[in-house]
Amino acid sequence: SRLSTMKKLINDAESVVADALAGLAAAHPDLVTVDLDHRVVYRASPKKEGRVAVISGGGSGHEPLHCGFVGPGMLDAACAGE
Repeated sequence: SRLSTMKKLINDAESVVADALAGLAAAHPDLVTVDLDHRVVYRASPKKEGRVAVISGGGSGHEPLHCGFVGPGMLDAACAGE
């Protein structure tokens, strides 16, 4: 049947957030660093002196949304919820 050949988008509901964060870090190692234990994504480059850090966070109902906005000219870090 067609259902048996479909690709999985989520391998395991328990690890979906960690999997998404690990994938983000693997895809963009020049932009982000990930702390999987605390579910935090940081800019890979240090923030500039005299600049206020901008951090966002939120739940992970569909995906860790805010983590995709970490990078130069955007967020300095993002925290992913449950």
